[in-house]
Amino acid sequence: MKKFLIGAAAAAFGLTANLALAIGAEEAGHNAAEPTHFPIKKPVEMDWSFAGPFGTYDKGQLQRGLKVYKEVCAACHSMKLVPFRALEELGYNEAQVKAFAAEYEVQDGPNADGEMFTRPGIPSDHFPSPFPNDEAAAASNGGAVPPDFSLIAKARAVERGFPTFVFDIFTQYAESGPDYIHALLTGYDETPPEGMEIAEGTHYNPYFIAGKSLAMPKPINDDAVTYDDGSPQTVDQYSRDVSAFLMWAAEPHMEARKQTGFNVMVFLVLFAGLVYMTKRKIWAAVPH
Repeated sequence: MKKFLIGAAAAAFGLTANLALAIGAEEAGHNAAEPTHFPIKKPVEMDWSFAGPFGTYDKGQLQRGLKVYKEVCAACHSMKLVPFRALEELGYNEAQVKAFAAEYEVQDGPNADGEMFTRPGIPSDHFPSPFPNDEAAAASNGGAVPPDFSLIAKARAVERGFPTFVFDIFTQYAESGPDYIHALLTGYDETPPEGMEIAEGTHYNPYFIAGKSLAMPKPINDDAVTYDDGSPQTVDQYSRDVSAFLMWAAEPHMEARKQTGFNVMVFLVLFAGLVYMTKRKIWAAVPH
């Protein structure tokens, strides 16, 4: 009897295990196209003028990126931390900055009657939000609030695992944000794998860092923005230019920081040499 019960239990366990394995295999086959991590594809490392310890911004590219932001991105995204006067660093003179700022309507007040009012922007103002508040922004964008673009190039980046992040220390790689923005803007034309379900009202993008799809539709197409300098009017070029511009918006003093760092390193090398020679001078005649 004991042997029979043990055998029956073993048979039942084996059946249960086999059933579980069969169900697991069926589910795995059903969800084979579903990703287990995001982004589905990693951004390609681009060639930026500001990359590396001696990189600098390309002002022509920044001006094109500003044009793309103004004509496309500014319809939904603000840059609340960037003042208009900072545009002088892009090569614009004071009069041009004043004219650019005046194209925006800025809320001010209260006035003598205690009421808020709008006026043309001035250089000391910041890029305004296209919406009065987050609730209005969400209502106009399917429930999703468009993020502010002031620091987006530093805030959005795909993690680089071991040992890549170790190499980044020596190469001074810090362009993962622009790489991600470029990949996202150029990734809308890719089609989802067979069997992958995309939520209604969202758009597939394998480079999106938080899921397989996002609420924002493809924001730009070829020939959407006219360039006066003859640069290609393609999605790839627009993406490169606006990514570089957003990197500048997030870190406008990057060139000065790199120059300071270089000067400090030169000083430390010279100082170390002087310390070494001083040590040799003082202790050379001392018996050991």
